[in-house]
Amino acid sequence: MAARPDITAWRPRVEGIDEVFHAHFADHAYPMHTHDSWTLLIVDEGMVRYDLDRHEHGAPSSVVSLLPPHIPHNGDAVTPEGFRKRVLYLNTAQIAPELIGRAVDRPALHDPQLRHRIHQLHLTLERPGDELEAQSRLALVSERLAQHLRDQLGVPRPAHDRRVARELRALLDRHYVEGLTLREAAERLHTHHTHLVRAFSREYGMAPHQYLTGRRIDLARRLLLGGMRAPDVASSAGFYDQSHFSRHFKRVVGTSPGHYARTGTALYRRSSEPRTNAA
Repeated sequence: MAARPDITAWRPRVEGIDEVFHAHFADHAYPMHTHDSWTLLIVDEGMVRYDLDRHEHGAPSSVVSLLPPHIPHNGDAVTPEGFRKRVLYLNTAQIAPELIGRAVDRPALHDPQLRHRIHQLHLTLERPGDELEAQSRLALVSERLAQHLRDQLGVPRPAHDRRVARELRALLDRHYVEGLTLREAAERLHTHHTHLVRAFSREYGMAPHQYLTGRRIDLARRLLLGGMRAPDVASSAGFYDQSHFSRHFKRVVGTSPGHYARTGTALYRRSSEPRTNAA
């Protein structure tokens, strides 16, 4: 009897990603097929063999595979143990269509930094509520993929853009509770979203999503010490849900929202107790 595959698939709330697909196949072989999206593949265990445009390729765990849209390909395991993979199906707008031919010629990219960025993006996508972080990571991944296909790795980046960084910070300050997408910020500031991420990170030493989270945590601390219940604080400070709020709060503050609020309440009670003079 064939082993049942271990599959998880979802569509994240991140513009540019049509689907996230994680799978462990022991004996499944893909027939020839196509996708409307770019297929960005990393293999965590085993190795995948596939044919693309009548040429055979291999996808070991050390490489990133980028399969272009509308080009037939198949796939199966090289080893008897099968393979474990993670796939991002990227919208065609993420990579220029004129680069499809280059991707057909060289779908395997040997780039440890790129692979690590894709791994981090997958981890972010597994956490609901961190859409701005995922958008920022996706922008840098898409940029590096295009650099590979254009033979532009190592080309000097644009000079430090302090004006754009400061304008983005002001924009985040005005909208940190309700939030905004990276594309919305880029449209308002009339620049490319990847440039926004790089300019902000270089100016302030942190990514835009980290700054946004910090502003929300500061607000949450004030609300907790003011007596608001933690579940209400989560929504009032712009977090996706209580779990999302608790995870970020503990990472930044070092303790849970509930414990943080209780320490403030206990201190207030002690300071309010009447003092008695010693005999």
